[in-house]
Amino acid sequence: MFKKLIGIEPLELIESVNIKLESLTENLLLYTDRPTTDDEIVARIGDADGVLLSYTTTLTKEILERCPNIRYIGMCCSLYASESANVDINYANSRGITVTGVRDYGDKGVVEYVISELVRCLHGFGTTSDGKPRNAWGGIPREITGLKVGIVGLGKSGGMVADALHFLGAEITYFARSEKQDAKAKGYEFLPLEELMKENEVVIACLNKNTVLLHENEFIKFGNHKILFNTGSSPAWDAEPFNKWLAAGDNAVYCDTLGALGDKELLNNPKVNCLEVSTGRTQQAFVRLSEKVLANLTTYFKKQ
Repeated sequence: MFKKLIGIEPLELIESVNIKLESLTENLLLYTDRPTTDDEIVARIGDADGVLLSYTTTLTKEILERCPNIRYIGMCCSLYASESANVDINYANSRGITVTGVRDYGDKGVVEYVISELVRCLHGFGTTSDGKPRNAWGGIPREITGLKVGIVGLGKSGGMVADALHFLGAEITYFARSEKQDAKAKGYEFLPLEELMKENEVVIACLNKNTVLLHENEFIKFGNHKILFNTGSSPAWDAEPFNKWLAAGDNAVYCDTLGALGDKELLNNPKVNCLEVSTGRTQQAFVRLSEKVLANLTTYFKKQ
């Protein structure tokens, strides 16, 4: 049992799990607003031995050095690699602090977002970001059937997007760190990144946070009249070649969050479609997130 468990920002856990947290600690405090400075984060943690946080606050080495009682940090958000985490996991582990995170809780909402926006684009449904009637992408409304789609990053989320589009008739190719046999069995072709950019009309980046794979040469290969989706939480591209590609031709970009787009100034660009909403954060996703956070805590105490 913790002596003090602190949720330092809104965690978006369901109420039944919040109640269960009370049984894991002598004192529980869950903040409903976000801290704005490092000093405020340190003050909120205080002498707590357990800390919970979401994806909007960062626990740096400097902050952790000022909080000597911490023995557990529960990330109520995705954790795929220490390099992309909003906690300095390497430093935390060097101090004997256990850090846990969750995976695969919001992917289904992301898949629905990609399908929804792609259908609207191809058919010309609705309006553009500047309020004008949307024209069908190719002039005549089209189905996804036969559409050439490249997936950059075939992890859980990328794989689910690929499967959904394949079901609707898209021709799927992908780039990943290595060729995947299960993808090959489904008929998905592995391509080098430059070739994937050249061969596909639609490219969907499904990468971990702070992973940048699209540089100048990739955008040169991508060319004109192309559609680019980014489903990650940070840009999958270098800003300068991306902006050049966007300005040069009849291209379109789709991101759900501003974090994925990376530049607030682009929101008024008619070629940019950004909802400024995290599409993976659905009612069902909050349930999956909450259950996984609680499971991490339960596992931690079993090992003590």
